[in-house]
Amino acid sequence: MSAPDDLLNVPLNDLHISLGARMVPFAGYSMPVQYPEGLMAEHKHTRTAAGLFDVSHMGQLRLVGDDAAAAFESLIPVDVIDLPVGKQRYGLLLNDEGGIIDDLMFFKKSATEVFVIVNGACKVGDIAHIQAKIGTRCQVIPMPEYALLALQGPQAVNALSRLAPGVEKLVFMTGGNFTVDTGTQKIDVFLTRSGYTGEDGFEISVHHTQALALATALLAQPEVKPIGLGARNSLRLEAGLPLYGNDVDTTTTPVETSLQWAIQKVRRTGGARAGGFPGAAKILAQLAGAPGATSRKRVGLMALERVPVREHVEIQSSTGQRLGEVTSGLLGPTIDKPIAMAYVPPEFAALGTQVNAMVRGKAIKMEVVAMPFVPTNYFRG
Repeated sequence: MSAPDDLLNVPLNDLHISLGARMVPFAGYSMPVQYPEGLMAEHKHTRTAAGLFDVSHMGQLRLVGDDAAAAFESLIPVDVIDLPVGKQRYGLLLNDEGGIIDDLMFFKKSATEVFVIVNGACKVGDIAHIQAKIGTRCQVIPMPEYALLALQGPQAVNALSRLAPGVEKLVFMTGGNFTVDTGTQKIDVFLTRSGYTGEDGFEISVHHTQALALATALLAQPEVKPIGLGARNSLRLEAGLPLYGNDVDTTTTPVETSLQWAIQKVRRTGGARAGGFPGAAKILAQLAGAPGATSRKRVGLMALERVPVREHVEIQSSTGQRLGEVTSGLLGPTIDKPIAMAYVPPEFAALGTQVNAMVRGKAIKMEVVAMPFVPTNYFRG
């Protein structure tokens, strides 16, 4: 690890290395990108059983105080105030132009506490931004001493419920405090039934001193194998989920990124708390379909021949007009077809529209398709 004050991966690095992981530097951490079985096997194992991901590079923080929910709502175009205690929601941290500083998850722990998870590469800037904007309205408490593990896949609940009875009662986007009994020790964790693979599963926040014991106990379950960040990327792409820095950044708005579903009615024009977030005028105009307000849209693309289409490949119309470029792309291991995300002008965003991806000078026909590319399997009860 390059950052001496980052404690999270220290106890887990030796575990990853002992399991034969190929490690890569990322956001100040040394992260496992894949294990000896390889990305394809890891991807398919997560789709059929349960995979354990070390996502301790993510940032965790608490917002505490009577005004915490309202304060946080002033930074994102999402309903925080009315989110029930015990539930989680997806959010977008915006700049004054309506661009996305980061996408994140937040959980209402109580009427006076919101738990937030942000992306690892953005966490330093995110926390500084939140502190600067609302630090006088609530306590902004970073949690660098906590690791984060994600247990994902259709058999994740079987594995985890043996160690933490009661987790099977949770549904998608709910969570709480649990005790994991490893047989030799009891570990207090906070977890949610959520993840970023499109599968059922859990994200587990645990103090870094107990991360190794927790990971070891989970890997001892017959359904569970360690999975690297390579398969996490292919899983999230098949699930149609954007990756910050690839598909989303400070130049893209929620509407351009096709994430308008995350903006509840109460924050939209006519809602009880419409606007009041950075870039509201621009985003509300885009939501209303104002002429010229939106110049591009993120779409899903599927190739009509079996040629993988990677990031930064140019997308053209059938007449050779440059439309944009691929932001994420690969041969989907589950769907076994080349899939991609790209930004195109709105008039090329309709389902069924055909475009060309220029791969090494050759035009590969692709079609705009609905996302997710692979149906999600979230447990909703």
